[in-house]
Amino acid sequence: MHTGGFGVITGFEAARRYGLKNTLAERIVHVLIPDRHQIKSAKFTIVERTVHMPEQRIVDGVPLAPPARAILDAARRIRDTDPVRAILIEAVSSNLCTVEELSAELESGSKRGTALPRAVIREIRSNVKSVPEAVALSLWKRAGLPPAERNVKIYDAQGNYIAMPDSYCEEVAMAWEIDSYDFHFEKTAYAKTIKRNARYTSAGVVVLQTLPSQLRDDPDAVVAQLRATYDTASSRPKPDITIVRAQRAA
Repeated sequence: MHTGGFGVITGFEAARRYGLKNTLAERIVHVLIPDRHQIKSAKFTIVERTVHMPEQRIVDGVPLAPPARAILDAARRIRDTDPVRAILIEAVSSNLCTVEELSAELESGSKRGTALPRAVIREIRSNVKSVPEAVALSLWKRAGLPPAERNVKIYDAQGNYIAMPDSYCEEVAMAWEIDSYDFHFEKTAYAKTIKRNARYTSAGVVVLQTLPSQLRDDPDAVVAQLRATYDTASSRPKPDITIVRAQRAA
């Protein structure tokens, strides 16, 4: 589409050209133009007039909005949480842009459709690195349980390593593992999972195992299981467990 040389591609098309994989399969190209120009959207394009016109980045000869702007332009048009989580987490984990750049873009641009990206950015700031982790965090909060930590290693009373659970509630020595069926039931991984669970049992740690598909398909059941597991853990004497927290990057 002709934009007189002042349009830049943003949204999912720009994200794909930056190399991201978690983009929706749509054929519509989102184009930004300065507010003073009058160009209408066409069949396969969305033309958005904006007073916040970004500086363009040329990728393979194509003018693109900067990564943070392009990704947020994509995210603010989505109403489903997981696709927003997927594209923002991938953008940050691949170093395409930083959380700070995304936050700055949210503050400087249009506020329309930004509530969901803001919530996801808060999850990323809490060290969430995948969609299942983000969903798990939201379900833990929904269950109303005391705070759980991630990226902590736990040891028994003799100093023997037990595991680094996906989530760990120190208050009652309860671990939560999100165990992928495909990964954990390959022969070697399955054996490691069995040994890990034996260490949990020997140390007195109560553990709940959940499949990623359960997080998506039956969240109510997962919340009920979390509450029941917590009740079980809180009903017995808390074992002598030591935790070691991972050092956070500065």
